[in-house]
Amino acid sequence: MQANLQWLDDPEVFRVNQLPAHSDHHYYHDTAEFKTGSRFIKSLNGAWRFNFAKTPAERPVDFYQLDFDATDFDTIQVPGHIELAGYGQIQYINTLYPWEGKIYRRPPYTLNQDQLTPGLFSDAADNTVGSYLKTFDLDDAFKGQRIIIQFQGVEEALYVWLNGHFIGYAEDSFTPSEFNLTPYIQDQGNVLAVRVYKRSTAAFIEDQDMFRFSGIFRDVNILAEPASHITDLDIRPVPNANLKSGELNITTKVTGEPATLALTVKGHDGRVLTSQTQTGSGSVTFDTMLFDQLHLWSPQTPYLYQLTIEVYDADHQLLEVVPYQFGFRTVELRDDKVIYVNNKRLVINGVNRHEWNAHTGRVISMADMRADIQTMLANNINADRTCHYPDQLPWYQLCDEAGIYLMAENNLESHGSWQKMGAIEPSYNVPGDNPHWLAAVIDRARSNYEWFKNHPSIIFWSLGNESYAGEDIAAMQAFYKEHDDSRLVHYEGVVYTPELKDRISDVESRMYEKPQNIVAYLEDNPTKPFLDCEYMHDMGNSLGGMQSYNDLIDKYPMYQGGFIWDFIDQALFVHDPITDQDVLRYGGDFDERHSDYEFSGDGLMFADRTPKPAMQEVKYYYGLHK
Repeated sequence: MQANLQWLDDPEVFRVNQLPAHSDHHYYHDTAEFKTGSRFIKSLNGAWRFNFAKTPAERPVDFYQLDFDATDFDTIQVPGHIELAGYGQIQYINTLYPWEGKIYRRPPYTLNQDQLTPGLFSDAADNTVGSYLKTFDLDDAFKGQRIIIQFQGVEEALYVWLNGHFIGYAEDSFTPSEFNLTPYIQDQGNVLAVRVYKRSTAAFIEDQDMFRFSGIFRDVNILAEPASHITDLDIRPVPNANLKSGELNITTKVTGEPATLALTVKGHDGRVLTSQTQTGSGSVTFDTMLFDQLHLWSPQTPYLYQLTIEVYDADHQLLEVVPYQFGFRTVELRDDKVIYVNNKRLVINGVNRHEWNAHTGRVISMADMRADIQTMLANNINADRTCHYPDQLPWYQLCDEAGIYLMAENNLESHGSWQKMGAIEPSYNVPGDNPHWLAAVIDRARSNYEWFKNHPSIIFWSLGNESYAGEDIAAMQAFYKEHDDSRLVHYEGVVYTPELKDRISDVESRMYEKPQNIVAYLEDNPTKPFLDCEYMHDMGNSLGGMQSYNDLIDKYPMYQGGFIWDFIDQALFVHDPITDQDVLRYGGDFDERHSDYEFSGDGLMFADRTPKPAMQEVKYYYGLHK
């Protein structure tokens, strides 16, 4: 198969040769590697050769060929944003598409045109291109194994070649993409070529309120899989009605040769609570395991059990060890129309959190993530809505450990397709009811679910943000309901299509609703509990009036709190030659037009993670309902 540039123009092509999404478990050769690091992972982070082209027509077409002369290529750091490396235009936008007012573009298969638009992005004047090259050798532990490459985040459309051979294509910027390199891998001198286009049809459904970057902005790893390998792990811990006992069901997917899987579960004290052995390949299911005395996971006591599965070959040689921490907890929407977690009414003291670093944009570190967790705990914030895309893989584990509730959002926002200059006008809304966009958004739901299904911190799946509503989003909810009965589903945009409310969202969710209107809803025989998915909007000297919302918690059990917009400013440090100091610059400060300007600065913290005075209000009022 050869790469096709026209895939950029077609919403029905969003993954080519991409491996299926799976659980986010790690694997090691033995338990000693838990501390030293797995021999089965090799980072490709660091310096890559790089070429920037302003348009697809100007790209170095054959750069992936082994005889290509790349001596004139620059060097770029991976992970990183192309724009922050000095190429292209930095631009911040809230709702509009980046090209509005400059280029006429409509989503394919809309406006009653059952057709594609040739050259929509593949021959576009505003579609910058990054061509990356990386040479690497295989470590000894990788030789003779199945070799996978994992891109944890690439914005926005990704083509991959190895040693001159086309490997695959992927969209969905904030979800890992994996490809099989085995047919073309060699022990030494591998040449990996990656082409990243800033825009494809995915741009119509990745219209989040944020700086619009491009490039390989999360980790890139090479993974080796032993002869028998657990590719997926599905953990189902279910408390009984008494919340004192429960059962555990675990299913794995084993690729390669049949293997013996030895499972143990330990508590915090290291005592083995249950163990079991199964043999097979493909889907391998363990017998139901019973627990007589449960410790529940909750924000107050985020208790996690330690699962370990050892994989042995037919000669009983250890091939790999898979550890995973999991928790027991219940999430229920009862007949009284109130949500309960572990038999206690849920109160969300939440924030919306963009991933952000004032120096590196959405390229964030473990230190950034740990700092955010500590800020949440110190200010009585018990919940995070991952606005509006899946976060880096470690974030979910950190929230498990800290006891932070998660509303795990899909990478979906199509704001510019239905709201124009403030008016609701969905004539070319996507995904809407459009069958040509259905597969792409279902795939995003599937990826979000498969990667993060084992995390007890996730109590809501969110179908996306500000994308209106239609049959395609109803189908996304149906996917979650079919695969997961342990969580609820959230989506706010169905407020515009009330005829779909019985098929979309388990909660009544609104943005920036006035307290008196919430009262009117709650006193009018509502069918669903109420949740503010965004409220307060901490911009400038705002966040006054929290008490008006907080009072609702005491008076109305069906009012279950909300998520403040938002956690941290999106602003970048720029060196000011006049003062000779690094200063924070917001939207519009980069000569970009159009822009939504200082609207990028509405966090509880400045972009350097200094808390604003508003954080004191949050700590006080959220502390009243811990």
